[in-house]
Amino acid sequence: MLPLKQFVDFIEQNTLFTRHSKILAAVSGGIDSVLMTHLLKAAGFNFGIAHCNFQLRGPEALRDQEFCNNLANQLCVPFHTINFDTGNYAAENKISIQMAARELRYQWFDTVCQQTDYQVIALAHHQNDTIETILLNLTRGTGIAGLHGILPQNGTLVRPLLFLNRDEIAGIVAANKLGYVEDSSNASAKYARNKIRLEVIPKLKELNPSLEKTFENNLKHFRDLEILLENQVHQLQQTMLKTDADSRYLLIEDVKQLNPARLLLFKLLQEYGFNETTIDDVLSALDKHPGRVFESAGYLLVLDRDRLVLQKKTDVEVQPVLISEQDHELHYGNFKLNVLHDDSPLIIKDNPLAVSVDSALLVFPLQMRPWEEGDYFYPLGMKGSKKLSDFFINQKIALHQKNEVPLLINGNGDVIWVGGYRPDERYKVSDNTKKVTIFELYKLK
Repeated sequence: MLPLKQFVDFIEQNTLFTRHSKILAAVSGGIDSVLMTHLLKAAGFNFGIAHCNFQLRGPEALRDQEFCNNLANQLCVPFHTINFDTGNYAAENKISIQMAARELRYQWFDTVCQQTDYQVIALAHHQNDTIETILLNLTRGTGIAGLHGILPQNGTLVRPLLFLNRDEIAGIVAANKLGYVEDSSNASAKYARNKIRLEVIPKLKELNPSLEKTFENNLKHFRDLEILLENQVHQLQQTMLKTDADSRYLLIEDVKQLNPARLLLFKLLQEYGFNETTIDDVLSALDKHPGRVFESAGYLLVLDRDRLVLQKKTDVEVQPVLISEQDHELHYGNFKLNVLHDDSPLIIKDNPLAVSVDSALLVFPLQMRPWEEGDYFYPLGMKGSKKLSDFFINQKIALHQKNEVPLLINGNGDVIWVGGYRPDERYKVSDNTKKVTIFELYKLK
């Protein structure tokens, strides 16, 4: 007799789908997926069968495909199937056969769902699959999320057999005389998961015959701990991760108060691609000189004077641009620069993105570029020169923002204007000025 009540109860308790849902059942023809299809049919759910032929096992793969077609006909449900050139896909994408099969399978499932209005994809994972996944994750290295195993629901993927273990499934299939096919590759210890299934778990069951039950109880604790951690991290994100202009940052003093610092900082920055090794480097650098930059695939984390600044990487490096006497408009990085020559000695006030200079002092071509170590200028209104590095500190310009400040450079090498901040005293408009050149910056994004 099929365990229909437990099956339906598990679906309802975990809100996997409803009587009105249209379900795509992923069926290999093996014992687990065959039981799932019979349970779906007996419980009266609306479903179709999807089968992938990865063309890796020759006649055996064709046998499985034909079996699933016959099963769909027997149960009077729609049948969807596809043949993949898995080996070629793996070679082209430089990934393993297993990873190739996984990518092809789930991409096709999504396509079938979009074309035929299936709402969920039912997979026949059971409790032993969860144990294998946890052991694999521990072997490869994992955070707490890797310990929750296979979840009953992950987006559109649902697993309605997680209330059963492998032995229970075998007993139910035998008692109900349900036909299925055997995948001969399951008996090979070539793959990591098979090695755990065939060699590791039997040894663990010698130590604990109730291994599945023990893991089921542990999973509840792991999932509760994960929820607790995620709630804590969410609160920290609200209070610690601050926004300033076009970047986000964490105050170093706040980071030092985290406990446990490594775990919580990792979780705070995980979505930005930073791994645990980088987090170790960040924590060890907190009391050292500012300027250190840590990278993930898409972000920079800059150790500034009192903060860790998070900045999205830009694809384009800002290149210096030359300005001729005939130029009236040009682009530099995220700025547009307008140039106007005027016979009246106009002085720009109260607009840090514009400056007027004495035209007679200009040596063309001018240049707009980022700052360089050793740059200095004579700030307007001050006596004497000042290094740009010291000026940036006084202006409280963050380390990661210094390279974004446009400098207007004269043909003789002088800094004429620190764009957006201060012009040079030597190039100001005076009573002797006959003609001015006005430079105005516009931020594009």
